[in-house]
Amino acid sequence: MPTARSRKNPDTVLLKSAELIGWALGGLEREIVETRTRLNALTSQAAQLRKKIGRRAVAAAAVVGAAAREPKRRNLSPEARKRISDRMTKRWADWRKKNKKGTKGTKEA
Repeated sequence: MPTARSRKNPDTVLLKSAELIGWALGGLEREIVETRTRLNALTSQAAQLRKKIGRRAVAAAAVVGAAAREPKRRNLSPEARKRISDRMTKRWADWRKKNKKGTKGTKEA
């Protein structure tokens, strides 16, 4: 004979769900407090180190940090761009002359 399955009361399930969510929130809040405590400790240690090394080193470190974050881009002058463009145009024209349809990519010596 089949055994009867106990039916769960929807109110009980909601209570257990709320209890579980409460525990999860409590754990998250504890983690937040611990993280803030660690952050405050690290911030105070950084401040102490800054005092020891002086302002120049801090400024130099900031410059190095900024350089690492933003790679410098090369700026070409309009004349340089024109020279490059002219050379590439000439290069492709020469390539087209060498590789006409009848030769199928073979080079002439």
